[in-house]
This record gives sequence, C-alpha cells and structure tokens, in this order.
Amino acid sequence: MSIEKHDLHNEFPEFEKEIHDLKISDGHFARLFKEYHEVDHEIHRIEQGVENTTDEYLELQKKQRLNLKDQLFAMLKKTKATA
Repeated sequence: MSIEKHDLHNEFPEFEKEIHDLKISDGHFARLFKEYHEVDHEIHRIEQGVENTTDEYLELQKKQRLNLKDQLFAMLKKTKATA
C-alpha cells in the first residue's frame, strides 16, 4: 500500500524557491513549516500502522495539517505576488 506524501515540496512544486527563501527569511513561516512537517510525519506514521491512535485523533491531525497548509499557501502566494 502506497501512502501519499503531503510534504510541501510535493504539494506546491511551483513554490520551491519561495519555500526555500521564506524558510530562511521569515521566522513565522519557518515555525509553521516545521509544525506542518511534524504533523504530516505523525499522520504518515499512523497511516502506515507504525503508531496506533483513535480515528478521531487522526482526523484532528489531518485538519491541523490542512489548516497549516492553508496558512503556508497564503504566505507563499503573497510572496510570489510581490516578487
């Protein structure tokens, strides 16, 4: 069974340069980026069966990942628009 990867480079390949630049220049973006990857990694481990948890917890983590992704995407779009 293949689990889909949700890291930001796979989600937004068109923003590769902006992701790199913002991770270096914007502390808020860097914190959100780190949190996104931690949540994504945990979800990936749960979906692979490495970690056991409730369905409710998994759904909460997926909602958190989506919320973080939305925030990061908004920052990326704003950066690209002003570039």
